Amino acid sequence: MQDYIVRGTAGNGAVRVFVATTRNLVNTARELHNTTPTATAALGRLLIAASIMGATLKNESDIITLSIKGNGPIGGLVATTDYKSRVKGYAFEPQIKHMKNELGKLDVGGAVGVGTLTVIKDLGLKEPVSGQIELVSGEIAEDITQYFAVSEQSPSSVALGVLVDRDHSVKQAGGYIIQIMPEASEGAKEDIITYLEEKLYAFPAVTTLLDEGKTPEDIFNLLFDNRDVVIYDKIYPEYFCNCSIDRTRKVLLSVGLEELESILKEDKGANLHCHFCNKDYYFDEGAIIEMISAVKSQ
Repeated sequence: MQDYIVRGTAGNGAVRVFVATTRNLVNTARELHNTTPTATAALGRLLIAASIMGATLKNESDIITLSIKGNGPIGGLVATTDYKSRVKGYAFEPQIKHMKNELGKLDVGGAVGVGTLTVIKDLGLKEPVSGQIELVSGEIAEDITQYFAVSEQSPSSVALGVLVDRDHSVKQAGGYIIQIMPEASEGAKEDIITYLEEKLYAFPAVTTLLDEGKTPEDIFNLLFDNRDVVIYDKIYPEYFCNCSIDRTRKVLLSVGLEELESILKEDKGANLHCHFCNKDYYFDEGAIIEMISAVKSQ
């Protein structure tokens, strides 16, 4: 199945809903970073959340960055998204050992540990808007839910899942975000909150439904029992890193003349590594000399 996100409303417009299937982009991340199963699940969940949050952006230049830092063995996670839900990300320690919790499932919370979630929104304003919370569980979905409640005052329900196959590939991945619309009447809000509390208590995991062949549209309707479900459109997320030799050269030029001369003298070249896609860009002695000349001529 192709990765995609459906977005729409339900409950007579009382909630906006995003439901995603993202196996391909999560598996791409696994292959790029050679993550072990627990790291695949952790990074995958954050990438799913980022891709759905990207579907809320309006402008081409808008960017959201999610950063988790914890005291668990994975150390931290980073994911970014743009308005097309093109995501990229990495785990600080992608090779952590296979960890399972008491239920026999991948122990993402244990891998992340105690720490913080920071969300930075670059929306073309003078300064990016950021919010930070203490992690609730490290399981990521609960932490994103808490972020929405505390930093954006937006009551939300978040589910994120990654099902890792026996060969360590991603068998299924997806999630949903449900948010109460601020303009909904108090009565409509109370009704839909009561309904969701009862509905979500025993609702199957998203990966279970996807593995049964359910589509995001199916899951949307199952969530709301066809209660005024309106699906507006689809977004097609993908794992996408926009690094390039030119962008990397600009980064190196930005360090300034003194640092470039030090690189030339001490290292005779520079190797820059992209954490998001694991590419290396090497600039030899001649390239550094050209950069120094370019800076001097400015």
